[in-house]
Amino acid sequence: MNVLRTPDERFESLADFGFAPHYVEVPSGDGNGTIRVHYIDEGPASGAEKILLMHGEPSWSYLYRKMVVPLTSAGFRVIAPDLVGFGRSDKPDRRSDYTYARHVEWMRAALLDELGLSGLTLVGQDWGGLVGLRLVAEHPDRFRRVVAANTGLPTGDMDMGDAFLAWQKFSQEVPTLPVGRIVGGGCVSEVPPQVIAAYDAPFPDESYKEGARQFPMLVPCRPDDPAADANRRAWDVLREFDKPFLCAFSDRDPITHGADQLFLDVVPGALGQNHTTITGAGHFLQEDKGEDLASAVIDFVHFNTAP
Repeated sequence: MNVLRTPDERFESLADFGFAPHYVEVPSGDGNGTIRVHYIDEGPASGAEKILLMHGEPSWSYLYRKMVVPLTSAGFRVIAPDLVGFGRSDKPDRRSDYTYARHVEWMRAALLDELGLSGLTLVGQDWGGLVGLRLVAEHPDRFRRVVAANTGLPTGDMDMGDAFLAWQKFSQEVPTLPVGRIVGGGCVSEVPPQVIAAYDAPFPDESYKEGARQFPMLVPCRPDDPAADANRRAWDVLREFDKPFLCAFSDRDPITHGADQLFLDVVPGALGQNHTTITGAGHFLQEDKGEDLASAVIDFVHFNTAP
């Protein structure tokens, strides 16, 4: 596996992002070598609630910058990894190197093996949920709570909808994948040029975008998708998951609109929670209303913490 590494100077002086980088090495998955995974780690080093913030396509941990300070100010430790292929994490340069199973395994190895994290509250948006919820289902003992935000866990048994299919088609046909513009287009608020540039920073050229190109094709859209059975098994666990589970979806996301209802219908831990709708926010609700989502997470943890 040939791996690209974005030069550090691409991440210098990013708007509103002064968090120190941290790294772990995990097996590449092809039996030859390792991959470096980047993560933010802010707040108390021990004795605090741990909030795991997982981003999606085609963003990186920069997406959570508006939430880190409120969460750490509330006394929480905040860990926000960059998925492989994104942010400051390494980027295999062949699309065939990226599979759903490998994304789950890379994060499992980084977060559970290398960092040894437990007692986690997952906040998963977009692919952060597709990967994070698999970790929850496969290692429920490591998690205390879950916040699902504009995400899902598709099995290919339901129609993904026109908005997703249009995005999938665009992602494969556009000659140059405009990562920053994609994030900006998924927001309700106007995203400043310096923020657009920060989302473009991990990708010096198209060769660094193979993971971003491949992600839309890895979403299980057919019942016989390679990841479909693993996701069905994850749903079997979630149907018995009685730990606190919060839905915090936005009001203006055409991709995941209505997906929260499935969690509300089948996850026992969702019963009695103060589910919220983040108003005035699009798909990237952390960019539009990060402070509001952070408040919802803080309230959720406090509501579900024994005195």
